[in-house]
Amino acid sequence: MPKIEIRNVSNYALRNVSLEVNDGELMVILGPSGSGKTTLLNVVAGLVEYEGSVLFDGVSIDNLKPYERDIGYVPQDLALFNHLTVRDNIAFGLRMRSYGRDEIEERVNRVMEMLNIKHLADRYPLTLSGGEQQRVAIARAIVLEPKVLLMDEPFSNLDLSLRRSLRMELKALQRKLKLTTIFVTHDIIEAE
Repeated sequence: MPKIEIRNVSNYALRNVSLEVNDGELMVILGPSGSGKTTLLNVVAGLVEYEGSVLFDGVSIDNLKPYERDIGYVPQDLALFNHLTVRDNIAFGLRMRSYGRDEIEERVNRVMEMLNIKHLADRYPLTLSGGEQQRVAIARAIVLEPKVLLMDEPFSNLDLSLRRSLRMELKALQRKLKLTTIFVTHDIIEAE
């Protein structure tokens, strides 16, 4: 997994932001609503225009399209496809990248097992609890085996006890996968 460097990034919401996230590190960015946290994630993902540089292991990714940056992204609203089953939601990115059926099945099953959601495979997002939807969104992001995982206030719509348990699960998963991760939140308890 790469070291991420953000050098003097500016756009409509950010002014000369610089930071480093070490290889395999889980960095939490804390700030109030409207402070540019989501915009920073969108810069790393290549979803918004910016000035400055984003580097992975010292190599600029500024000219790469979002799908070329090898990033898993869990947005705040989760963006699950309600017309697709859990299995198909998780497999979506692999299908878009033309992976073979056997590899898609193997990867999807492995990630569902890892996140303890295999029993939900044939259900639809609207029939799931908030925590189950969250696990599906994380599974969809990590099934691609990205170099970097970006998480935008992923637990903000969940109750306190569920947020606590999902934070512990995420931390264990991130350590297991050694996945360089940027997690943004406005909640100081979550950040701690």
